[in-house]
Amino acid sequence: MKINKGNSVFFSNVSARSWQDWHWQFKNRISQMRILEGCANTSAEDIAQLNKVTSIYPMAITPYYFSLIQQGDANDPIKAQSFPDYREIFPDKDAQEDPLEEDARMPVPKLVHRYPDRCLAIVTEICATYCRHCNRKRYWAATPKITLKKRLAPIIRYIEQSPQIREVIISGGDPLTLDDHVLESLLSSLRAIPHLEILRIGSRVPVVMPMRVTRELCRMLKRYRPLWFNTQFNHPREITSESGHACNMLLEAGIPVSNQAVLLKGVNDSPETMKSLNYGLQKISVRPYYLFHCDPVKGCEHFRTNVKAGLKMMETVWRQCSGLSLPQYVLDVPGSTGKIPLNTLSRAIKKELQKNQHFFDKFKQID
Repeated sequence: MKINKGNSVFFSNVSARSWQDWHWQFKNRISQMRILEGCANTSAEDIAQLNKVTSIYPMAITPYYFSLIQQGDANDPIKAQSFPDYREIFPDKDAQEDPLEEDARMPVPKLVHRYPDRCLAIVTEICATYCRHCNRKRYWAATPKITLKKRLAPIIRYIEQSPQIREVIISGGDPLTLDDHVLESLLSSLRAIPHLEILRIGSRVPVVMPMRVTRELCRMLKRYRPLWFNTQFNHPREITSESGHACNMLLEAGIPVSNQAVLLKGVNDSPETMKSLNYGLQKISVRPYYLFHCDPVKGCEHFRTNVKAGLKMMETVWRQCSGLSLPQYVLDVPGSTGKIPLNTLSRAIKKELQKNQHFFDKFKQID
């Protein structure tokens, strides 16, 4: 595979072997603002201001993901998702650290049980790249106080004692920041529970550090099927030969890959960008599954559009795109109510139903 380091000025002397090593990528994440002075339109004055942000919400960007930034573009969508923004520390009065009330739905630490038949295990707080729109950024500055082994024990015990749970979502942080043997120990413990039918991994690694998806990892994951994999591409520029290759390896291992994008102001909130994203996903056989309306998370308000604007954009996309490349536009809400499909609220859809009322009336006449 051709190695592309983009426009990165920091890694020009790195060997192709190191660049393709996920351990090297993870170890060399950019985490200090001073490193970025003069790069991507970042001045010394910007650095001083943004250090105030990173003291609250740390920064980490893999060299690979950084290489996708187009230098000189102040509105670059990759930069917007990974660079600190001063607006993060001036939250709106309605913003909350935990708007989905996940912490209140934890019967044991780090296990979120919102729905009767499934739960979500937060196995780490660490990510390869800290996405500035993350709805769990409240965890970023926290130092884990217990080992994964000690964290996992009460999680496994709770699931074993809850026969109604048929599916577990392994999340974080990003579970693929764990080494293969650690991840396998976790999967093995879950698969040993008789009533568990489905395992699901949520990871942005194929997007921000695709070299983490190795043949060895895929062989190991294959042993724990049925296993589903959800990732998060938010912009068509994130669909590269490297990220496509990572997804393809998962698919070849028999692991379905779906995408859960987030609607982000200034990143993907235009019909053209959203169509390009979904068509690009279709080309690499990744199913566009959900488009989440951005949650009212403290530190993320500058990414939020209003629902009306999101619906207007999606009405255009719904008219022009194949069903295979259409995600369901949803709003996640606290408690067990779950995800509200916003397309059902679309005025355009309601208008179409009214126009074709004579067609639907025929169905009312059938017993």
